Amino acid sequence: MFVKTGDNVKIISGDSKGKEGVVKKAIPSANKVIVEGVNVVKKHSKPTNTQPQGGIIDVERPISVTNVKVVSKSSDKKEDK
Repeated sequence: MFVKTGDNVKIISGDSKGKEGVVKKAIPSANKVIVEGVNVVKKHSKPTNTQPQGGIIDVERPISVTNVKVVSKSSDKKEDK
């Protein structure tokens, strides 16, 4: 997989096409990445001890690594793959 945690990527297809963000987590076994601020969904949570109110929270979901293009790596090099 050519994408690592901390890389700056651009989304090239899907609902978030054109957005840029930083890779928060790479999941090589599933060929997916979690990009900051992209593919955000609302999740309903039950009340727990840490969150007594419960409620609706925003969660970033993984997207396929084939839908992203590296804009610059953590070392600030320009690279297009």
